[in-house]
Amino acid sequence: MLWPKLAKGLVSRPLTQPVPAPDEEMVQAMAQQLEAASRARLGRSLAIRQVAAGGCNGCELEVNAMAGVLYDMERYGLRIVASPRHADVLLVTGPVTRNMREALDRTRACTPEPCWVVAAGDCAADGGVFKGSYGVEGGVAAVLPVDLVIPGCPPTPAAMLQGLLALLEAQDPPRRQPAGAATA
Repeated sequence: MLWPKLAKGLVSRPLTQPVPAPDEEMVQAMAQQLEAASRARLGRSLAIRQVAAGGCNGCELEVNAMAGVLYDMERYGLRIVASPRHADVLLVTGPVTRNMREALDRTRACTPEPCWVVAAGDCAADGGVFKGSYGVEGGVAAVLPVDLVIPGCPPTPAAMLQGLLALLEAQDPPRRQPAGAATA
């Protein structure tokens, strides 16, 4: 009968495993580097537009975990923005499906320069388990030039933070104009 199973389910504890604790010192050091690099390169925090181009949503869950209370990327100067017009980084997850190709092209066209394209996850890198499917164009590089690939199925929030830090540190620092110089 249903009632005994329902009663047991209401009184027993869930069968989930505890969340693995990240190395707090590593996360703090990485976050300080990330904030310093974004401020030096952009003069402000790094704005990320996440684009789900297809796939299983595993990478999207990890992006949400990066924005959640455990990693709390906002305290480090990273923020997810709702519009590509406000973004510095396009964080693309999943393989690019044929239905999402035009949307991804339009999103990139709306993003101001400097704009970096990051392919997060194995599916975004080369199509992953969906490679060769009739509805999949392939990885993000089949549609847009990619600046950084973060491997993993799905990549951990710490790996995504390390990737964004490496992306910012690889960029040339901005050239400062002498005081009183006119801008064009």
